Amino acid sequence: MPQGTIIPGMRYRDPRAAIDFLCAAFGFREHMVVEENGVIPHAQLLLGEDMIMLGQARDDDFGQHVTVPDASGKVTQAAYIVVDDLAAHYARARSAGAEIVSPLEEQSYGGAHYAARDPEGHLWSFGSYDPWAQTSS
Repeated sequence: MPQGTIIPGMRYRDPRAAIDFLCAAFGFREHMVVEENGVIPHAQLLLGEDMIMLGQARDDDFGQHVTVPDASGKVTQAAYIVVDDLAAHYARARSAGAEIVSPLEEQSYGGAHYAARDPEGHLWSFGSYDPWAQTSS
């Protein structure tokens, strides 16, 4: 399995609910979930060959520097994820109750895109545009 060197990480108030939602709505699958006394301090989810990490929002050393999105709905970063069948992915996300913040539409630079929020406000961006693909000049 290829191993990426950039792995997004985030915190959730309810990581079990987040894991269940991310798997149902966006197609992630559990790779590892660490549970300690009813708390999930660390989990790893896969989407294809890519990984994200997440854990319980808490006030530990690292937790003093990260938080969950606030009521404003604004975040400081969002993952962009290339998917093969974007229309099916979009339908799955809508069906699972993802809050669609940018509907599925073609982009002027190529490919199509949509963006959605998970129940705790993290922003996810999915598209068919692959910036790694060779383009003709």
